[in-house]
Amino acid sequence: MHGANYRTGNGQPYTRKEFIKGKPQIKIAKFSGGKRDGDYDYCVQLLSNEKAQVRHMAIESARLAANKSIEQVAGETGYFSSLRIYPHILLRENKMIATAGADRLQEGMRGAFGKAISLAARVDRGQILMEAFVKKEHLDAAKKAMHGAAVKLPVTPTIKVIPLKPASVKA
Repeated sequence: MHGANYRTGNGQPYTRKEFIKGKPQIKIAKFSGGKRDGDYDYCVQLLSNEKAQVRHMAIESARLAANKSIEQVAGETGYFSSLRIYPHILLRENKMIATAGADRLQEGMRGAFGKAISLAARVDRGQILMEAFVKKEHLDAAKKAMHGAAVKLPVTPTIKVIPLKPASVKA
């Protein structure tokens, strides 16, 4: 199955993991990285431009890409990044037989419940997917890192820079 089949959220989200045997494990290792309590100047955010579903593998891939890129420039304690979405929606698939001898997919049990295959997070337009707090000298690296993370996601996000401190007035 292609990821494009699960990009849009059709219908009510299914989140009842207690009714499913063999539920998929979440692939996200950490939701935050770096030094939490630092004196940061800017917050660089990744905002979704469209309504979509983002699978947990894409979220983890984006997090790894962004954190690795910022860490090379700022070091382990020079930034703080956090994911702002959590994949709690179960994606199900009713697998059909498509072997070498079959010239078309079977169509039996059209409205079948399906087996849980993955987890996803539904995001709305303008929702923050990920954010990184950095000092002034690492701002360009953070923007570049967020762009690297944006490539990994099925949506086309916007990168927004928010100054955390008021601009100093020069006399």
